[in-house]
Amino acid sequence: MIRLKKLVNFLDEILDIKAIPGDSSNNGLQVQGDKDIRKALFGVDISLELIEKSIELGSSFIFVHHGLSWGSSLKYITGSNSNRLTPMIKNGISLYAAHLPLDMHSKVGHNAAMADMIGLANRKMFFKYDGVDIGIIGSLKKPIKVSDLNKGLCGSLRKLIKENSLPYLFNVSGKGLVFDNSDSKDVRRVAVVSGGAGKDGVLSAISEGAECLITGEFCHSSYFSAKEAGFSVIAPGHYITETPGVIEIMKAVKKEFPTLEVEFVDIPTGL
Repeated sequence: MIRLKKLVNFLDEILDIKAIPGDSSNNGLQVQGDKDIRKALFGVDISLELIEKSIELGSSFIFVHHGLSWGSSLKYITGSNSNRLTPMIKNGISLYAAHLPLDMHSKVGHNAAMADMIGLANRKMFFKYDGVDIGIIGSLKKPIKVSDLNKGLCGSLRKLIKENSLPYLFNVSGKGLVFDNSDSKDVRRVAVVSGGAGKDGVLSAISEGAECLITGEFCHSSYFSAKEAGFSVIAPGHYITETPGVIEIMKAVKKEFPTLEVEFVDIPTGL
């Protein structure tokens, strides 16, 4: 077992959560449970399903990318808030959330992990969101077709989840929505923004000279901006592009606390 305070301090420090005060997520420890932790679960989204799995597996700590508390939320402990908080409090389960700190982290972040998967070099941060640059842009070692880039990325994402979650919830998505606007040309300069980059993310990538953007969702409002710029987008899904950072932070926790049991719980939304 390890102390809750020790784990929270480690996460606060490695993720530098105080560096992003503009994030709408209330990053850090959102629900305080038992003082000692034997097992910790890691997932993308807080949900009743994840909480029930935590109770079933005897876990008293949950780490997620999308937490329960956003802005001035939780004014009323009713409905889904009550349905989720009640079993956590009753069973001594702590909840820790990291939103933008996990998107933008240079080592354990979603974007850094995906940039590693595709071999992105000469990287720099771009796409300012809530006052901080959260995306990564760089160049591939050699040009590649958009379809092949998508295939390689989705294969790596599926492999990462498969190797780090147990089969009881094993349902890996990530086929990849591909808007190939390259006119059959190979691309080399690629931008990465996990989750939903939106129109602003697409325009930011275009202005930085990228030929392709990897993100979770490709929205309707971005279509003509991308088309007219000869710009391509790979969008495997919001959920699957936000699994890498959660798994990487889990690995970092395991390395720091070898006696702590950890597990990634795959609950894909298909979106």
